[in-house]
Amino acid sequence: MRKFATTTGKILSLLCTAAFFAATPALAKTVKVDIHAIEHEVEIDNKGTKFAAWTFGGTMPGPVVRVTEGDTVDFTLINDQGNGNSHSMDFHAAIVDVLSEFEAVKPGSSKHYAFVAKYPGVFMYHCGADNMAQHIAKGMFGIIIVDPKEGFTKNYPKPDREYVLVQSQYFPQSGNAMDIVENIGSTNSLINGKIFHYDPLHGVGSAKTLESKPGELVRIFFVNANVNEPVAFHPIGNIWARVYPNGNPKNVIHGMQTYNVAVSEADTFDIYSPADRTTHHAYVDHTMKAAHHGAITIMTNSPDADPKMGKGDNILPR
Repeated sequence: MRKFATTTGKILSLLCTAAFFAATPALAKTVKVDIHAIEHEVEIDNKGTKFAAWTFGGTMPGPVVRVTEGDTVDFTLINDQGNGNSHSMDFHAAIVDVLSEFEAVKPGSSKHYAFVAKYPGVFMYHCGADNMAQHIAKGMFGIIIVDPKEGFTKNYPKPDREYVLVQSQYFPQSGNAMDIVENIGSTNSLINGKIFHYDPLHGVGSAKTLESKPGELVRIFFVNANVNEPVAFHPIGNIWARVYPNGNPKNVIHGMQTYNVAVSEADTFDIYSPADRTTHHAYVDHTMKAAHHGAITIMTNSPDADPKMGKGDNILPR
């Protein structure tokens, strides 16, 4: 009996220790993020149409930055010598002095600052140099995801796949900054930098869709990087199971058909596909002008889904 009691005590002790570590929030760390401002041509559709863009890291949108609540982001913006314009970095997740940390730097210079990611959620980042509207329209935007320090919970379950979708306006004649401010000359909507990026039904030359398996939980991190237009984000053929305004797990709305995403806002959307068959859904801006000009994303839910899609570095398919 004494041996049994001792063994039981050891087991209980181990279980309590495991439970303690499982419940312990992630330890805060410093995450070093270096991003180059690069002015060069990018392709804005699947036909190869070129656009003279200003970018973070050479892509539109820029690289995904991902940290955990409480982490310190040690950031450096490098404005490459060959650029023709001053640039800056405005992280919506940062609490800083806008006149100091967010100041513009000239070509050949850099800007370093650090901030603590105090709030969990999903946030836009963008260039704040004058004229801000022009810099955003030219492609200087991206996403920073701040995962909650508590990890996954009942109200914020672990997804099977995650995807980043950033919607932006396309101004082909982007040289006139005030026209952009006045919303003059916007012809298309871009999803992750391209017209009908993941829509073979409407996009000439497009062969890519997002992928998941039937019944999986897919989490969409969505950013409205439009200069002037809100987005009515809607899943055709499905319903958002949960919407997290600003991506914060404490902000949760259930069973939404459409959710309005303001300019510069970022939100998180959870969705399940039927588990018993292959289906296709379309994530659209239900503002019809935007949808018909590029803001449609097809999700293919199939048993043959690529196991790498929506995981790791593939949450923003290029």
